[in-house]
Parts: sequence; structure tokens; C-alpha cells
Amino acid sequence: MLTRPKAVAFDIIGTVFSMEPMRPALVAMGLPPLALDFLYTAGLRDMFALAATGTFAPFQSVLSGCLDEVLAMHGLSASPEDRNAVLGMMKALPPHEDAKAAFEVLADSGIRVFALSNGAVATTTGLLRGAGMEGLVERVLSVEDVKLSKPRAEVYCHAARAAVLAQGDMAMIATHPWDLHGARIAGLMTGYVARGVPYSPALEAPDLSGETLLEVASRMARIAPSQPDA
Repeated sequence: MLTRPKAVAFDIIGTVFSMEPMRPALVAMGLPPLALDFLYTAGLRDMFALAATGTFAPFQSVLSGCLDEVLAMHGLSASPEDRNAVLGMMKALPPHEDAKAAFEVLADSGIRVFALSNGAVATTTGLLRGAGMEGLVERVLSVEDVKLSKPRAEVYCHAARAAVLAQGDMAMIATHPWDLHGARIAGLMTGYVARGVPYSPALEAPDLSGETLLEVASRMARIAPSQPDA
């Protein structure tokens, strides 16, 4: 039986903020529409390689190298100005339409809200501020704090320590199964935002799931809190 978490950490890129505005910008560089999907997954591939070997590089620098890779695959090149303009869009992504409501439903139920991203603290803070959501978040956390990227267990344990909680008292909400797999292995409760995509049976199953961010947050808020010992 699930017990309501005392705090929830949200993944940021993809889960709370959409990368879709980058798609037409990449197409304008001569790339196909699916280039955005390759760029992001290639970035994750390299972050995973770094994490698996206990090494680290900032996500923005990793993504920069992957942009060069995808351009070269299509026989293209871009000026530094064009490259920087596309990569700079990561600092101005729009929130998913139900993101703020999802944060609010948890805060209104007394659950503390954290942000936990592969991106830098400054980038995440700027995104939240631009969306009018910064005041709903107790603290912004980054993989740069521990110099290891998700889905390493150390990242999720860092989030629990930052909240001064045991891992079992914290939850992770994300739209990425690999992220929730890592959080589940680390001992956190997990909530999957499906958006029409099935969850891989090879990974640790989420504790709950829903189609939208608000649905998952609402289901988590409705879980009964733990009862104090008599």
C-alpha cells in the first residue's frame, strides 16, 4: 500500500518543459523534423556513458557535441551564431500546459516540491521563473551538484538528502522511464507521465502512472498520508 510522499522531485526537460519549439529551428538549419528526437536521445546516450563510467560533463556541452554530430550526419554545418541560437532555446522552453497546476495540486496538499534536472540550476531556475512557477518550488537541484547524471542512484539520494528525508519519503515524477527506473532503484516512489507512450517492462515499474502531468500529481496528492506511531 502506497503512503503519500512528503516531497516530490520533478524531472524538468520533457516532463515539465517541452523541447518542441526547437524542432522548427532545427528544420530551418536543413535537418529533418526527427532531428530533435535524435539530438535529445544522443545527448542522453552520452550522459549515460559518462554516468556509467563515473565521469561527468554539463548537459549543455554534451548537447553541443551532439548537435555537431547530427549536422554532420546530414552533410550540414552551421555558424557558431546559429548553433548557439538553437542551443540557447533550452533556456526558454515553454511549460506543458498543466505543469503549473500539477505543482499547485501537490503544494496545496502539503507535499513539498523540488526540481531535479540533468540541466544546470541556473537554467532550471530561469525556466521556472519565466513560467511563473519558481515560487512553487522549494529548491532546484541539478546533477551538477554531485557530478553524476541521472539515472545514477547518487542523484536521487542527493535529492532526498536535500529535502532532509529518507528516500522512501520522496517521490519522482517524470515522463522518462529510464529516469523513474533510476529513482525506483534508489528507493523513491515514482509516478510516470505517459502521454501515450507505454512504459518498458524491462525497467522497474512505476508506483503509479497517468496520461498527463496533472493526473499523476493529483493521484499522488490523493494517497493517504502515513499515520504517526501511537
